[in-house]
Amino acid sequence: MMDKAKIKTLVKIHQFIHEIEGLKRLLRHSWLSDDRRESVAEQTWRMAMMALLFHEEIEVKVDIHKVIKMILIHDLAEVYAGDYVVFKHVPKDKHELEFVALQKLVKTLPQQLAEEFVSLWQEFEDKKTNEGKFATALDKLEVIIQHNEAKLESWEEKEYSMNYYYAYDEVKFSEVLTVFRDLVLVETIEKIEREV
Repeated sequence: MMDKAKIKTLVKIHQFIHEIEGLKRLLRHSWLSDDRRESVAEQTWRMAMMALLFHEEIEVKVDIHKVIKMILIHDLAEVYAGDYVVFKHVPKDKHELEFVALQKLVKTLPQQLAEEFVSLWQEFEDKKTNEGKFATALDKLEVIIQHNEAKLESWEEKEYSMNYYYAYDEVKFSEVLTVFRDLVLVETIEKIEREV
């Protein structure tokens, strides 16, 4: 028979699972190729797939298990803090707002798990470790790829120039990711030439 403490933990995890459904409902600025807005959860899923595809290709050693965890956690705070569009108004205290939101979200989890989630979120935010840099690069690359998949009618004026330079700072730690970013830029240029 399972002890009461373990059952309490399962109840807390169940509650957390219900709360993070918010990422499925939270829509991003990006549009999909079928004219539907993308959810935060969908972007997270493709980032995780990109991590699996690239982690052995890049010349920098990363712990893929840690990277996948970091990716799955990096936007959890948006359940309560919301998603901010990079080229629109982003509050100066965005980091603090998200930190408070994450603390609120993980408070029901067992302490060790909650601390791990906060630690991985902070590592992503700091962008100092190989894992943090890699996850951040994938976050930015995925945005540009999604823009290229969406119809040009969904782009705002600022996105035309943004698609030329966005993510280059984040990929510069890896030649492989820099070359890949160049390939995505070629796709952007061809898209604009074809659809304008």
